[in-house]
Amino acid sequence: MQSDALVLFGATGDLAKKKLFPALHELVRRGKIHDMPIVGFASSDWDTETLRQHALEGIKQYGSHFDQDAYDKLAQMLTYVRGDYRDPASYEALKTALAGAERPTFYLAVPPSLFATVVENLGSSGCALGARVVLEKPFGRDLQSARELNKAVLSVFPEESIFRIDHYLGKEAVQNLLYFRFANSILEPVWNRNYVRSVQLTMAESFGVQGRGRFYEEVGALRDVVQNHLLQTIGLVAMEAPSGIDGESIRDEKEQLFRAMRPLTPDDIVRGQFRGYRDEEGVAPDSDVETFVAVRLSIDSWRWSGVPFLIRAGKSMPVTATQLVVEFHRPPVRVFARDDDDYHRTNYVRFRLGPDEVSVALGARSKAPGDDLRGQPVELFVCTEGPDEVDAYERLIGDALAGQRLLFASQQGVEATWAVVDDVLYNHPPAIEYEPGSWGPKSADRLLPPNDIWHEPGPIF
Repeated sequence: MQSDALVLFGATGDLAKKKLFPALHELVRRGKIHDMPIVGFASSDWDTETLRQHALEGIKQYGSHFDQDAYDKLAQMLTYVRGDYRDPASYEALKTALAGAERPTFYLAVPPSLFATVVENLGSSGCALGARVVLEKPFGRDLQSARELNKAVLSVFPEESIFRIDHYLGKEAVQNLLYFRFANSILEPVWNRNYVRSVQLTMAESFGVQGRGRFYEEVGALRDVVQNHLLQTIGLVAMEAPSGIDGESIRDEKEQLFRAMRPLTPDDIVRGQFRGYRDEEGVAPDSDVETFVAVRLSIDSWRWSGVPFLIRAGKSMPVTATQLVVEFHRPPVRVFARDDDDYHRTNYVRFRLGPDEVSVALGARSKAPGDDLRGQPVELFVCTEGPDEVDAYERLIGDALAGQRLLFASQQGVEATWAVVDDVLYNHPPAIEYEPGSWGPKSADRLLPPNDIWHEPGPIF
């Protein structure tokens, strides 16, 4: 059932300005939100007009385009409540601003340390009755804190009213992983340990921490992107076929896969830190926080036993791109003996997941022009697209308001992914310094299968 109001906790912050207000602008422009109270709640000494100006700046600066009519409609829906997240009286003011809404959605764009406090006050004030709550990642800092957070939220909201948002799952390219796998019967016979040699997922960012050193000191690459974005992506690639496209069926299969993942050990991880990170404001002079991480996952299932799943993520790398490569076994006999002896030009499926290119390609070998039977690598593009038409936050906010849970994480899924990384959050090798603009520490190569290399984003030539 459609929500009849939206409350943005943390409405004066960067996330609201850069992502949430541009997404709401698009939802209004597309006619998906009509005359619904949208309440901004924060502790800043603002009023409604200041909030509207904040939203306007965010839409113009960070939105895909600006529509004056859509903004005017959005502005009329906006009101502001100044309050203290810990003060019960502030929630009474919020109830007044909601004007009797029966099915509000509360979006918590606040630090995770405030999640339990806000949820408890929503419950004690009566605001949570018939409502939904949207939580931004991270959902805890480790397995234990994730369990405690889930317990606190579930004491107020039932599981079906909790929307744990991971914006990565809203990306068009990531959803295409699921569709491409199960809409094409040609993949199923070879999508297993008998034919797949390895799976590699690289998430590279050419920039550093961009002045967010204090935040990154608390998170690191493993918590920031591996436990959530990248494990969820592997889940879509490796899960069994769901019984349907409803959210519960898909989440059930992903959770089964996460439970089959062997917990990481120190031997399965290489950590790095780009030179100059310790000079960032808010970073400890002896910091061991990783800005690069590479891990080797093992999945103890009938389909994937023995297949290494390799994840690499880092900042200050040569490019900004995310790519997944499913590499198949090489031919058992090299028929064309005169062919070049290149172990890395084999058959594969390559998914480019953005940000500037979204594509799916099949890697193969073809005869090179000339008299000799020599080969050359080629790529057959299955699909290629430009940037997403629908932004991830636009899609996810719209789904939360409509009560559609397909693209949101469950309690069991969150705890299962924390269980995979939990041991190495605290028991790990030291971070190795690497040069900005490089592909991270060379020692990450030890995670690879014999005679293999890391595939840089782009055609594997």
